[in-house]
Amino acid sequence: MRPSPRHADCCSRLAFVNALAVGAYGALDALPAAAAAPAPSGSPRTRVVLLGTAGGPALRPGRSSPASLVQVDGVPYVIDCGYGVGRQLIDAKVSPIGLRAIFITHHHSDHNADLGNLLVLGWATGGKTRVDAYGPPRMAELIDLALQYHAYDIAIRIPDEGRVDPRPLFVPHEIVGPGEVYRDERVVVEAALVHHPPVVPAYAYKVTTPDRVIVFSGDTTYSENLIAFARGADLLVHEVLLTSALDRLLKLVPNASRLREHIVDAHTDAEDVGRVAAAARVKRLALTHFVPSYDPTLTDEDWAAPVRLHYRGEIVVGRDLMEV
Repeated sequence: MRPSPRHADCCSRLAFVNALAVGAYGALDALPAAAAAPAPSGSPRTRVVLLGTAGGPALRPGRSSPASLVQVDGVPYVIDCGYGVGRQLIDAKVSPIGLRAIFITHHHSDHNADLGNLLVLGWATGGKTRVDAYGPPRMAELIDLALQYHAYDIAIRIPDEGRVDPRPLFVPHEIVGPGEVYRDERVVVEAALVHHPPVVPAYAYKVTTPDRVIVFSGDTTYSENLIAFARGADLLVHEVLLTSALDRLLKLVPNASRLREHIVDAHTDAEDVGRVAAAARVKRLALTHFVPSYDPTLTDEDWAAPVRLHYRGEIVVGRDLMEV
């Protein structure tokens, strides 16, 4: 049967829209591709961006869920995949097409909710290359479930848009203890156990690049493991809790006393963040995963002042999409 003129016109318009989309994606992908050559002598090869700096899973204005970017010679690596990480990458002018590896610190939803979405939507944007995903046990299950969730869409797009099968591209790796977990020609990534009850295991990551050593605390209480792990790092990206401001946050929730107990027992108060940074003798400290995240009365100085009581180095009060 010949297609009707209306159907042919619809298909023509769909092809035109798809062509526009492919062109837009291609232009975006040119950003990391153009930067993939070695940086000129004297130029920094490593870029670190705080993609999302909120603590906790609640969706409120002001900050996105936890995620960070390390980009080396134009190649992106992502630490944690909170809600909105794909959008934040785009806003940081980084295409998900070039994504090389993902590292999940622990399996709380504010850190892994968009793991599958980032993988699948990166593929739908035009990704054709392998992405390794590392984290505590259950990584394989999370990726398999994401593929199941998007199976209908994937099955349509492969023949309809000529896309490659994404299933071989997403490679899970389950970390069962501390040590080196990843290495390529640009980075070495190591993991250390931290204390984030009741989640076990929870990891911090150290990313060593040609010109920087960056440590991401993940979620943790004050940790001697982390101090030893971060010793001498160029940058420590550490979660922060302002215990004195918790009561205003807890007025918004029904289970306030139980939630307060969890928050205090599982996170690092601002003064202790300063103690960790000082003991580890890190060169710079960037605060992230703010708890409470959405109190507009809190200033940068409110966050930095208790940290500064113990750490005399440079303190960066993180914001979404801030380069540090």
